[in-house]
Amino acid sequence: MNDFLAKTFYGNTFDQWLISFGIIIAALLVGKILYWLFSTVLRRLTEKTATTFDDIVLDMIEEPIVLAATIFGVWVGLERLEFPEQVDTWLGYGMKGVIILSATWLVARLVDALIRAYLVPLAEKSENDLDDQLLPILQRSAKGAIWAVGIIVALNNAGYDVGALIAGLGIGGLALAMAARDTVSNVFGGFTIFTDRPFTINDRIRVSGFDGNIREIGLRSTRLQTLSGTVVTIPNSKFADSPVENVSAEPSRKVTLELGLTYDTSPEKMEEAMATLRAIAEANEGLEEKVVIGFTAFGDFAMTLLFIYYIRKDSDIVGTQTEINLEILRQFNEKALEFAFPTQTILHQSMDEAN
Repeated sequence: MNDFLAKTFYGNTFDQWLISFGIIIAALLVGKILYWLFSTVLRRLTEKTATTFDDIVLDMIEEPIVLAATIFGVWVGLERLEFPEQVDTWLGYGMKGVIILSATWLVARLVDALIRAYLVPLAEKSENDLDDQLLPILQRSAKGAIWAVGIIVALNNAGYDVGALIAGLGIGGLALAMAARDTVSNVFGGFTIFTDRPFTINDRIRVSGFDGNIREIGLRSTRLQTLSGTVVTIPNSKFADSPVENVSAEPSRKVTLELGLTYDTSPEKMEEAMATLRAIAEANEGLEEKVVIGFTAFGDFAMTLLFIYYIRKDSDIVGTQTEINLEILRQFNEKALEFAFPTQTILHQSMDEAN
């Protein structure tokens, strides 16, 4: 039996292969035990605490830690065996790379756990939607940066020339940036919307010939539902290059009316008409106190009354205008204040009178 164990297979004795194989099996069992400890014992302990932070962290770190412990045990089992120099070198590089990537996975999940535990609740409590839009971008950017560093460190330990690789990626990134100029400008336009906040969700705006309500603000484009009901997707770069009129931000809606009365109207009737307009404005709760009323012009067909009023921000614009117009029509008819319409008087002259 001792002679059989002492026999050499592929550069190692049979008992060396058995011991290494036993270490690898033990590493797999340790990984199973660690996973059981995380999913049962430790999880029960964290469920008893008042905070949810430890639950989130435990859920994030259990798989990377189990994987790293298992890989380390496999590495220990293989490290004690003798392999050809090239195989041994590649095996060492591979194990180091896998362990570094496992550590990177752990750090990325820890950062994600911190964001979920602290930043997400703050974003949910805030009234504005800016943080809700930026938080997913922050999560993806943080994890992307961590993985980029981890991959570079892993490649460096694996013997690759990382400097040359980064230089090549820089040239490729420049070419990609040149090809994606429109996308980049749209992304910067999205950041402009998030920081300057010219409008928010559900605001009514006018931009580039479109008039409607904002339904979604994305990093590359914004969706606007027009007054006719159609949805228009507008690149965010348009908002940086074009004037944006935020209709919802107006303090009040200004309405200008020009009412033409006939030339048969006496000065007293004209004064009565202006007093009637003022009384109508004062009686309507949807209007602000500032009102402009005046006798402004002698037109070709009528004497013009100017009536300017302001509808409150929280009032129904169309409904208030309808109420005002109906009341003007009703009271002017009751008081025999006649509206003018275009007329012409043609004087005929006979030939005898002309001579």
